[in-house]
Amino acid sequence: MVKRPTIPDLAEFAGVSVSTVNRVVNGSDSVRQPTRERILRAAEEIGFYGLGSIEHEVKRWRETHKLGVLLQQGNRAFSRTVSDALYRAAAEDLDGTVELTVEFLDDLTADTVAARLIDLGERCESVALLAAGHPILSNAIDTVLQTGVPVTALVSQLSAKGNVSFVGLDNWKVGRTAAWAFDKIVRQPGKIGILVGNHRYRCQELNESGFRSYFREYNPSFTLLEPLSTYESAAVAREKTEYLLAEHPDMCGLFVSGGGITGALAALRDQPRREDFFTVGYELYDATRTALIDGTLNFVISHPFEIFARKALATMIKAKKNGSDAGAQNVSLEFDIYTSENV
Repeated sequence: MVKRPTIPDLAEFAGVSVSTVNRVVNGSDSVRQPTRERILRAAEEIGFYGLGSIEHEVKRWRETHKLGVLLQQGNRAFSRTVSDALYRAAAEDLDGTVELTVEFLDDLTADTVAARLIDLGERCESVALLAAGHPILSNAIDTVLQTGVPVTALVSQLSAKGNVSFVGLDNWKVGRTAAWAFDKIVRQPGKIGILVGNHRYRCQELNESGFRSYFREYNPSFTLLEPLSTYESAAVAREKTEYLLAEHPDMCGLFVSGGGITGALAALRDQPRREDFFTVGYELYDATRTALIDGTLNFVISHPFEIFARKALATMIKAKKNGSDAGAQNVSLEFDIYTSENV
């Protein structure tokens, strides 16, 4: 019969004294939390019989972080993907226990977003949001910061008088990478249509700016059409794509830099397939994955959602510990690139 690990065995494996293990098992407050965590990991590895008691005590002494996140409409695939990734990250072994609240905004007007942010700030210790920039929202961010609750912008940068952290992509690079794909793959330069969701999203403005800067520098023979706003709506994106295809039948491609991409894909599928037409989209989820496979999309630039979620929560926790008066954190993530060959 295999001998069951004892407290002395656990103490030796964890590199602590027997008395330290006993204090953890008995719920003493005289043991530092990192030591408790080390003993817990050791107990898991050796299969210690009192693992449940140690887990209970470790969790009891872990710091709890009440974090709140505001996302856009819950019926949008991007919002659901981000929310799911955040809840998975919150269940991981972060710096303490995370009590996460994710709320969705159906009404994206500045007044509504501002009011919801202030409300969430009253219930949480650190908050984050994905929203379009607006003076009303900037004022609300400062209101939350003045209460001592830090604010982090997700995906698209936000500004206020106080310090606002950011977790997302380097959108200048996103735009230039999309342009690089057109330049290197499209055989005959021509007109490129551009769709953005809302010009108040700084991330999309930077996408377009980087996109144009690449062509100015490397290949001005492409003609970049004026960007059309989809207002983050699939129906509007379909309408705008149909307009572009009708007005510019000689377009060589389309860059979808904002929301509503499912509408743009539907419009493209209604047209006869052109082998010389190149389409770049934003974010990988079921609809864009399918479009890559069937050839409606050729190239997708996407957030690495699991990394993004972990970095977002870690930034919010760090901001909470540092205080709202500390300097803003700027976490720039590497983005993923997908084609039909790697989805």
